[in-house]
Amino acid sequence: MEYRFLGRTGLKVSELCLGAMTFGRESTEAVSFQMMDRFVAAGGNFIDTADVYTRGVSEEIVGRWLQDKRRDDLVIATKVRFPMGEGPNDLGLSRKHILSGVESSLRRLVTDYIDLYQVHCWDPATPLEETLSTLDTLVRSGKVRYIGASNYSGWQLQKAVDRSKQQDWEPFSSLQPLYNLLDRSLEWELVHVCQHEGLGIVPWSPLRGGWLSGKYHRGMAAPVQGTRIELAEKEGWSESWSAYANERTWRVLDELFAVAAETGKQPAQVALRWLLQRPGVTAPIIGVRTLEHLDDNLGATGWTLSAEQMARLTQVSEPALPYPYDVITSAAQRR
Repeated sequence: MEYRFLGRTGLKVSELCLGAMTFGRESTEAVSFQMMDRFVAAGGNFIDTADVYTRGVSEEIVGRWLQDKRRDDLVIATKVRFPMGEGPNDLGLSRKHILSGVESSLRRLVTDYIDLYQVHCWDPATPLEETLSTLDTLVRSGKVRYIGASNYSGWQLQKAVDRSKQQDWEPFSSLQPLYNLLDRSLEWELVHVCQHEGLGIVPWSPLRGGWLSGKYHRGMAAPVQGTRIELAEKEGWSESWSAYANERTWRVLDELFAVAAETGKQPAQVALRWLLQRPGVTAPIIGVRTLEHLDDNLGATGWTLSAEQMARLTQVSEPALPYPYDVITSAAQRR
């Protein structure tokens, strides 16, 4: 597995990141340990979790696994923002909640420091200065090495970057957004902010909950039983069957299967490879439930899609541009 710098930092991370959201939920602790062992054996060093994943259980599993590992060989990322209790201050990005959150995460992870501490989503109730100054304090204290954001809009990310520059606070080193062949709206602004400001892009849901895994194809009338897509339809999650079972998705999947056949790779590997070769992307987060899924995803490394194959996948998955991006793009093409 290759390594890439995280944004403009000197931190090297593996080109795939192992997501721990399934740990303690779909995956038992024993299976989670096996997946982390297999990931590291394949050259991976980047593991992403969050305090809210299974209400701390995911962090605890990662922490127990870490105990007989060489800590400095690994890059451990976690997040803070969402509710971890019932109290009025048990959520958000206030100084109180962040400081409480980092201490709790350090305790669950059984470590002295967190490599990448990410704010899980924008908090409209807390002044941005309060959040950024607190994160800066954590870096200066040594409890956190780098900071990042997740689920920000373009203006929110740019504002955070600018405010950190103005105050000489530690800047965000990465953005963790939704990004895959079916979800490309971050390209309208967020990719440009990240490239201009030196943030690495660490995409979540690179296979969109299974839509790009090879299980789904044109002609299907319902989601595969027992899958995340079926559950998403019942729970109203964003990757639901009703949200994606449309002609655009089938066109993308048609081309994905065609390129997979040409390369001799699995559709999931092609979808991940496309993302790995997109501008600004550092390391897609693979969220797997089994060793079989992990091995399949690891097959996205060690080879490349041709320029022609990349162009085909990019063109077929190009989303319709809303205003003002349509006008801006049209105007730029006429210059």
